[in-house]
Amino acid sequence: MRLIAENLGGERGGEAVFSGINFALEKGQALIVTGPNGAGKSTLLRVVAGLLPVAAGRVHIEGGGEDFPSVASACHYLGHQNAMKTALTVTENLRFWRDFSGADFLSAEEALETVGLGDIGHLPFGYLSTGQRRRAAIAKLLVSRRPLWLLDEPTAGLDKASEERFGGLMREHLDEGGIIVAATHL
Repeated sequence: MRLIAENLGGERGGEAVFSGINFALEKGQALIVTGPNGAGKSTLLRVVAGLLPVAAGRVHIEGGGEDFPSVASACHYLGHQNAMKTALTVTENLRFWRDFSGADFLSAEEALETVGLGDIGHLPFGYLSTGQRRRAAIAKLLVSRRPLWLLDEPTAGLDKASEERFGGLMREHLDEGGIIVAATHL
């Protein structure tokens, strides 16, 4: 499987943010997009994910087969908002995302253990600290297997130990043939 961007362009508020972006990522490869705040990194990830329209060019999956015929079907997008309901428990949120994606990988409980939150699945998401919320959102990547991870500032709010744990999860994903596109201002 390959993720391919050809002459990709994106806009924010009707203004061009980037243009002429080209890349092709194979299984096991990562692309780290860096730049200052407002440079268009988040816009690029949202365009790749299909959350914003393509202003120019195209982005597509090649060799995804029946399981992953499109970028949308192949990707997990981890954005700034974490996409979790504050009134639901952490476990309920993860079960929702597992059921929504239609592909089991780890149980909610196993995913929480993996990110170091095994003892808080019963708590409402809204009760969690910023770092715990981010780790719970990372657990979403683990409850259903998708080959493409689109990560927007994935370590925001994480402490050093959690950053290292997530680094290991990303290496494991790549070693298993996954693809990662991550944006950071660092």
